[in-house]
Amino acid sequence: MENNLASRLNNIAPFHVMELMKMAAEREAQGQHLIHMGIGEPDFTAPPAVLVAASQAMADGRLQYTAALGVPALREAISAHYRQTYGLNIPAARIVVTAGASAALLLACAALVEPGREVLMPDPCYPCNRHFVAAFEGKARLIASGPEQRFQLSDEMLRQHWGENTGGVLLASPSNPTGTSIASAELAKIISSVRQRGGFTIVDEIYQGLCYDAAPFSALSLAEDVVVINSFSKYFNMTGWRLGWLVVPESMLAAVEKLAQNLFICASSVAQYAALACFAPESLAIYEARKAEFRRRRDYLVPALRELGFGVPVMPDGAFYVYADCSRFSDDADRFAKEVLYQAGVVIVPGLDFGPSTASTHVRISYANSLENLQEAVARLRLFLAKK
Repeated sequence: MENNLASRLNNIAPFHVMELMKMAAEREAQGQHLIHMGIGEPDFTAPPAVLVAASQAMADGRLQYTAALGVPALREAISAHYRQTYGLNIPAARIVVTAGASAALLLACAALVEPGREVLMPDPCYPCNRHFVAAFEGKARLIASGPEQRFQLSDEMLRQHWGENTGGVLLASPSNPTGTSIASAELAKIISSVRQRGGFTIVDEIYQGLCYDAAPFSALSLAEDVVVINSFSKYFNMTGWRLGWLVVPESMLAAVEKLAQNLFICASSVAQYAALACFAPESLAIYEARKAEFRRRRDYLVPALRELGFGVPVMPDGAFYVYADCSRFSDDADRFAKEVLYQAGVVIVPGLDFGPSTASTHVRISYANSLENLQEAVARLRLFLAKK
């Protein structure tokens, strides 16, 4: 059977973060107490109103398939969210509810990526983004993007690297693993340059609700021909519910609906009805309080890491990650992360997954953990580094 596996699998690398999580689980099974700063998952869960709505949906028997594009009421609620949060009039007809942001990326790449064509994205970036491109036999072309560019692709870099075989760009703002955003003026230039070259722009905005230093904005405010990905996992704290959405130009809607019907039929009905309660005033108040708590953690952790000797040249302005240079301590970030796990009892992840330019020099540190645990982690790291 192994000989029958598709050759495209050769273009998809293992997810090393998950391998490190397995090691962490083994250590915990052996009795070691660990502080987790690895996985990108909020330590908060869905607020009470969402849980009540899910229970009510099940009690009411709302357990059948929904329309492939999503429950109409939820599409309308997301449309209203864009209007209230961003001042944007995004028709519900352009909104596709998906089985997580992963399914949204799946649909976007299925609709837009041609076999053999390049899709430009920054290095570092979230590994699954390039693997979605590879799954549809496109070629993810990573462009080294350092702290001078806030670890993001710039318009100048795009124009420099765009070639005859380039089909489009896939960006994330704020980004995993760096927590940095693309400024609206720069993003507008990128979208314009891509349009001039006849390409597509996909923008992953799953952390857009967690922007700390400026008013949040969406790429949808800059153009109607961008494809935007979002999710209920991060700001809305519904990771395991597997619910996201996709905003597409009207010209793409029929194609995306056809793909959704065939690839996953619909998102979870219970999750969709539960998500309606995300937009209730009491839920939004909880989310904003949790956002403030994430910012408080960031404002503690970044100076603390710098004091320990990590390089953090760019303050992350969103998400819940710090992408830290550990080259002062090791020339192998993967080995360093494992040492930190085994000797300090702190789980961080190496840059190995996020692109070659920072693979050996950087680690991603998540602050999706309590402030008390972050303080304990810093104390453990201080003791560990003193022995190196």
